Amino acid sequence: MLKKTVLSLLFFLLFASFSEAKEIPKYSFRAVYGTPTSNDLGEILTGKFGSNFNDFHVYSIDGGYLLAASAFDLPLDFYAKSGLSYYDEGINKDAYGMDIYIKAFWNFDVWDNRLRFGFGEGVSYTSRTLSAESIDAAANNDNTSKFLNYLDISFDFDFGKLIGYKALDDTYVGFLIKHRSGIFGLINNVKHGGSNYNSFYIERKF
Repeated sequence: MLKKTVLSLLFFLLFASFSEAKEIPKYSFRAVYGTPTSNDLGEILTGKFGSNFNDFHVYSIDGGYLLAASAFDLPLDFYAKSGLSYYDEGINKDAYGMDIYIKAFWNFDVWDNRLRFGFGEGVSYTSRTLSAESIDAAANNDNTSKFLNYLDISFDFDFGKLIGYKALDDTYVGFLIKHRSGIFGLINNVKHGGSNYNSFYIERKF
């Protein structure tokens, strides 16, 4: 499975190298691989990534459209994004999901490279309750739901600028937290039955 993921990412980089970047790229495409963690969002954000459920994986693709560049005269870009996910649940029945969200990127230019911190907010729907969420709900005597709030939190860097290969400029490599939750019971009375997927991705702007 890991070999397939690496091959997919290499293919993505090859495709990206033949794409001509526009002066102001309007679109983005992202390929993601991740595994769920036992830790909650607050723990992950403080560097406690927790143990992963090794039998569960997520593969997703996302597309985005630039809504505003350098908004409010700040290094802040806004995108409208949506994505499809395939949840490999091991011996359990696999699931599919869709996320729709607005994402903001705060850009930093450091050491001849561009770093981005991203925060997305939206909604997420899965074809069935995810196994990681069922485990979390059972441990806390909580509810589950296929429809939940979605957060997309990321940090990345421009891979093309890092290696000095201009054809890969605007190709970003980074770490992502895919977070589904009921916002402390606000959605379908789900207080704990959510999930956090620690993920890695490649994103291309074009």
